[in-house]
Amino acid sequence: MESIGAYEAKTHLPKLLERVIKGERITITKHGVPVAVLQPPPHLRKTEPKKVIAELRKFREQHTLKGLSLRDMIEEGRR
Repeated sequence: MESIGAYEAKTHLPKLLERVIKGERITITKHGVPVAVLQPPPHLRKTEPKKVIAELRKFREQHTLKGLSLRDMIEEGRR
């Protein structure tokens, strides 16, 4: 995590926000003391692929199509 002074953060806020959107966390300091952290909101944070795959597998185990095929559901949606 990178640290940046408050004055520089104020001067370059748009660029810092672009970096945060990409997933970076940036600590803002005042006289060398951390006072704030810029980080993406929870819904934008990247999740580990292994965790996502595990959650998808768990979802599949708990939800079934009860004998319907994907083709049947597509055809039903077209009617």
